[in-house]
Amino acid sequence: MQVEEELARQGPERDTLLTVGVFDGVHRGHQHLINHLREEARKRNLLSGVVSFKHHPRQVLRPQSGLPHLTSLPERTRLLKGLGIDFIVTLSFTPALAQLTARQFVALLKQHLRMQGLVIGPDFALGRGREGNAASLVALGKEMAFTVDVVPPIVIDGEVASSTAVRGALAEGDMKRVSELLGRHFSVEGRVTTGSERGRVLGFPTANLAFQPHRALPPDGVYISRAYIDAEPHQAVTNIGQRPTFDAGERTVEVYLLDFESDLYGRELRVELIERLRAEIRFASAEELKAQIAKDVEQARAALRA
Repeated sequence: MQVEEELARQGPERDTLLTVGVFDGVHRGHQHLINHLREEARKRNLLSGVVSFKHHPRQVLRPQSGLPHLTSLPERTRLLKGLGIDFIVTLSFTPALAQLTARQFVALLKQHLRMQGLVIGPDFALGRGREGNAASLVALGKEMAFTVDVVPPIVIDGEVASSTAVRGALAEGDMKRVSELLGRHFSVEGRVTTGSERGRVLGFPTANLAFQPHRALPPDGVYISRAYIDAEPHQAVTNIGQRPTFDAGERTVEVYLLDFESDLYGRELRVELIERLRAEIRFASAEELKAQIAKDVEQARAALRA
């Protein structure tokens, strides 16, 4: 079975305390739960581990739902590692895994990852038909000799911090709310690819960022941004949209780095979207667009200085 093969590769050197989930976004709710996991593991002299699925279960069980993801697997892994846990296990969520009962899945965690306890949220469930909810896992833990800690959610301005809440704020372009829920600015990562080079003709050469299909993005528009090249930050302005002034083609993410002239083709870029300046609109001419971009850049400079 694939899940056993993936778990068997780990072989932790001592007993573990685990949490399980997708952790899409690694938002403040996830951070709160994992901080609790790390502290409890330290008190009990256990290794702290996160078992994360490579794809959201809904993408496998209901692919027609088209659920947009907030973070790619490499992004999630980087963010989770940054929380100070001892190890991460990534599992392929398959139809076969979905058919495992809660008892069967927990038995695999105990066998391969030496699990002594689970840390979960109140709405957590695992196993076929989501049978392994908090109450049933507590009962199962007494029988199979593992603990279950249920960590209450984080509520921010009356709303539970969740991936659903982040997607909702992002869809509205409310980047301030997105940042509050994430505990950081929302970012997009990808490789710089060749584009139409219209930005260069206009005097504002942009880096065309390749992003994954089904990637959650805010509404089309212009965003005050910060771009990172090898962890070095650069002030930037980012346009998300279809470039209606020219061709209204496929959706793109184009980043103009302020006061930067080096070639970025083929480089990896991480772009934080800090604030939405305006919607993307169609201009009557390239000259009008050029004038507006200049205004966008000056507004971004002022905001980033502040």
